[in-house]
Amino acid sequence: MEREIERLFRTLLGPHAGPQALGGHEACGPGSVCYGYTLAVGPDGRPVFKEFGNAGAAPEGGAREPNVDTITNEKEGTAKLVVEMPGVERGDIDVSVDTRRVSIAAEREEKRYRVAVPLERKVDRDSAKATYKNGILEVTFRLAGDEKPPGRKVEVQ
Repeated sequence: MEREIERLFRTLLGPHAGPQALGGHEACGPGSVCYGYTLAVGPDGRPVFKEFGNAGAAPEGGAREPNVDTITNEKEGTAKLVVEMPGVERGDIDVSVDTRRVSIAAEREEKRYRVAVPLERKVDRDSAKATYKNGILEVTFRLAGDEKPPGRKVEVQ
């Protein structure tokens, strides 16, 4: 079985790639193909899959899509994005926010990251605060006021 998997990786990714190549730091350098996914349990108890990497689409300007976790805390009324972007400095990072989407870009030498993260809930964009330490960017927001449900109930006479 392992030989078959290695053969498939070599067929898909070239003669110098094996299953270990996708997880290695060297494999995710400029000009290489990276792909992964995370699995989490959503607030409703259902699994939530998130894909990351540059496989499947040509990366914009050679940029990679970093791994992003979105954490919503209804009790505290906050939302937090945790973004893995090793190899850049705080001054290399650009974050822009609107009420339903966060765009993040960073570039330093050969390291380039780009991602647009849709938000499940509206956030107060003026409350955004970002910190970067040890390759991890954290962006926190206050959730916007209660959202009105779409449509309205009409009483039948």
